[in-house]
Amino acid sequence: MGKFVAVAKVQDIPDDESICVRVEGEHIAIFNVHGKYYAISDMCAHAGGPISQGWVSDMRVTCPWHGWQFELDPEHDPEDGMRRYPVKVEGDDILIEVDG
Repeated sequence: MGKFVAVAKVQDIPDDESICVRVEGEHIAIFNVHGKYYAISDMCAHAGGPISQGWVSDMRVTCPWHGWQFELDPEHDPEDGMRRYPVKVEGDDILIEVDG
C-alpha cells in the first residue's frame, strides 16, 4: 500500500492549469480540471515530452511534442505506459499517493 505525500498547495495550480513536481525521483504532472486534481507521469511514454505542458480536453491530456493523448482519470488506467497517481486534497494541500 502506498502513502500520500503533500506535493503542492491548491493555490499553486489555478483552474485548468498544471504543474510538474518531483516526488521520490519521479517527475509528476498535476492538473487542475475544474477544481478536481489529477496526477500522471510527466514524461510522455511515446517520445518523452513534458506532459505538464500539454492541454486537457475531455479528460485526456495531449502531449505537446507529438499529440499523443492520455487519460487523466486513474480509474480508466489503460496500459499506455503512463502512470496515474491517486490524488486527494486536505485543507490547502494537494497530496498524491506514491509507493511506500
